[in-house]
Amino acid sequence: MGDLWANCVLFLACCSGFCSGSPNRCDEVRKVFQLRQIGPNQLLPLSPRPGPDLQVCMSKNLTCCTKKMEEKYQMAARRDIQNLLQTSSSGLKFLISRNVAAFHDTFEVLMRQAENHTNVVLRESYRDMADQAVDPVRELFTDIGLFLLGSELNVDELVQRFFDSLFPLVYNHLINPGLSDISAGYAECVRSSSRDVRPFGGVPSLLADQIARSGVSGKLLLQALHLGIEVINTTDHLQLSRECRRALLKMHYCPHCQGLTQSKPCMGYCLNVMRGCLASMAEIDAHWREFVRSLEGLSARMHGPQDLEQVLLGVHTLLHDAVGNAQKNGPHLSAQVHKLCGPPSRRAQQSVSIQRSSSRPSIPLKALGRASGDSLTVGRRDFLNSLRLYRTFYGGLADQLCVSELASGDGLSCWNGTDIVKSYTLRVVGNGIKAQSANPEVKVKGADPVINQIIDKLKHINQLLQGKSIPKLGSLDQIETGSGDTEGRYSGDCDDEDGCGGSGGGEVKRKVSRVSKLSPDVTGDHKHRHHHPPADVSEVEGRSRSLGLAGAIWALILPCFHLLLAL
Repeated sequence: MGDLWANCVLFLACCSGFCSGSPNRCDEVRKVFQLRQIGPNQLLPLSPRPGPDLQVCMSKNLTCCTKKMEEKYQMAARRDIQNLLQTSSSGLKFLISRNVAAFHDTFEVLMRQAENHTNVVLRESYRDMADQAVDPVRELFTDIGLFLLGSELNVDELVQRFFDSLFPLVYNHLINPGLSDISAGYAECVRSSSRDVRPFGGVPSLLADQIARSGVSGKLLLQALHLGIEVINTTDHLQLSRECRRALLKMHYCPHCQGLTQSKPCMGYCLNVMRGCLASMAEIDAHWREFVRSLEGLSARMHGPQDLEQVLLGVHTLLHDAVGNAQKNGPHLSAQVHKLCGPPSRRAQQSVSIQRSSSRPSIPLKALGRASGDSLTVGRRDFLNSLRLYRTFYGGLADQLCVSELASGDGLSCWNGTDIVKSYTLRVVGNGIKAQSANPEVKVKGADPVINQIIDKLKHINQLLQGKSIPKLGSLDQIETGSGDTEGRYSGDCDDEDGCGGSGGGEVKRKVSRVSKLSPDVTGDHKHRHHHPPADVSEVEGRSRSLGLAGAIWALILPCFHLLLAL
């Protein structure tokens, strides 16, 4: 009789404060705690207990949680959301990263094609000097490649240096040919005179202008894509505020404390929590949309003189015109060189320089036509068609996470932060910082300063992409890019002591220069669904369990009452 009395008292105690929990006390909670590797099982109580020490998951009922468990749950909730953020952005990040790599590869192939094409044309038109021109041609395209990939090079200077090196060859083989080559000292004098006698007319200036114009557009495209990756890395590692972390804990894991391990939050409740937590991220939306539009505008302008592919594959034509111009004006140029350097001084016939051949095999002329699948134009078009699907990514991210991952389906019972109910009755706020003033679930104190910084960078790159500001030396460096992998970079916790505030954007000055420096750290399509519930979700159904469950519980309690009466 004593054992029966003890069992009934224990059962009544459990039912009075924990009737909604697991019938096996905290076994189910323990199982999920272990399965999700939230923490050591020793943190769990063996049976439901009062929870006066809990700070977030407070309840009038008995609980399966301890204060240590609550801390572990909060860490798990933050980790879960950051994993979801990274998963949601993985398609976008892969799209941009893959195309950055593809554009780099296309640049490399394009440079190789243009270099070999130039050598082939020189060999066919000016065979006597073609082999000696291989090294200057290689140096020219190496410098152009370095310029495109971000080195601080003056385009005028690198182009003029090439034509300076070419003039002694043109003079020796085409203007004033002899049985032997001019001496090294005389060749140096001819090279130095190039800028005074201007043997190639306006071709060097024209080529430098074309490379600068098309190169700045190409560099700007790559810089913008690297900034796009930085934006994603920053938002992937967003540091959540204290209020947000507590709200996530309450939404994700406080139901576990009551034994409700399978429950999901109501849609309206989830939207309030996620829109509050991602309020700063939603501020990126307008600037990200403009970023995509600006990339489309830049791509549309990259034709003719701004089409890098067309410019590079047309170098041989300008070079042919330049050499032809020098050959045509040969007598005049010869007289000018004679005045500056004296009569030609030639090497002894037996010491004629050995013709040097390129270590790289030349691409046959037939193969130099554009392969449409590999061209920059086709690559840009395909990339922008895919990127366009992500233009609303940041505006709909909170809604997407609730609809596809977090919230309960329509018509199903759900967690409202306190109990299991049929529907969520509090007001559902909109996206963005301003809308959060009425958020009943998350207090948002202001914009994240790191998000403000990334918005400033987007504003700046958008101005450059739209041609409102023309980059000069160092201007692109103001958009420093980084991997965003170091968590310490990101604050996000806007408590009073943090002094959160915007970074403020600097004024962009409009200046023109062909010298452009680029930061060296420049580095599956998803359709997003948007769920827009009404601002006020309809009436509350009672917080009690169904009658079937209540009947079963009373069936277990009644024998204990009979026993009490008998005693």
